[in-house]
Amino acid sequence: MKTIGILGGMGPLATADLLKKIITLTDANGDNEHIPVIVDNNTQIPDRTEYIINSGKDPTDYLIRSALRLEMMGADVIVMPCNTAHYFYDEIVKYIKIPFINMIEETAKETKKLYPKVKKVALLATEGTNKSKIYDKVFSRYDLEIIKPDDCEQKYVTELIYSIKAGKYNIELKNFKNVLYKFKNNNIDVFILGCTELPVAFEMFRIDEICIDPTKILACSAIKYVGKKVKEKI
Repeated sequence: MKTIGILGGMGPLATADLLKKIITLTDANGDNEHIPVIVDNNTQIPDRTEYIINSGKDPTDYLIRSALRLEMMGADVIVMPCNTAHYFYDEIVKYIKIPFINMIEETAKETKKLYPKVKKVALLATEGTNKSKIYDKVFSRYDLEIIKPDDCEQKYVTELIYSIKAGKYNIELKNFKNVLYKFKNNNIDVFILGCTELPVAFEMFRIDEICIDPTKILACSAIKYVGKKVKEKI
């Protein structure tokens, strides 16, 4: 059976969330029917947003080394549960010989499939993801327009993301929910959870909206890639 390699650590909880989703979404009747997974929980990778918007430390070499480690350890395919890190995707693939599933591409395909009549979707993500326009570039190929919070609203999205990263769960969500309400009042009610901490937060705080979960989509894509079936119902 083929092995999935997870290029993780950005952050650790998001990495664990992807692994859990691979396990729970795999159609398996016992241990031996599950997919072998290698996880490089590389917590030393510099902050991607800091590099993109504030000229912080470049994470590229760290990401490449993690990808190479996974390849040398026997991974047949790599997945990376960090949206912002996909800014470096094209550089990473130059150094590896195994496939690397692009989470943002897979998310665009699935969004178009699930909501064929939708033309605009709201992106909730880090400042780095927003500034880099990695979602805009991919989604435009699927005739989907990305709508983002303004600078004032973005700080509430950022606050939630980094609170989850820091393990702080006593969070006041009023301002964040107001961001969601503003989108809905403008007839944009499909939300891309474009940071891998956000699916964790939405589940934790039971935020009930029409959401696209890139982590779940990535898990399903990885399962199918290695030749296993995705459970129809959990």
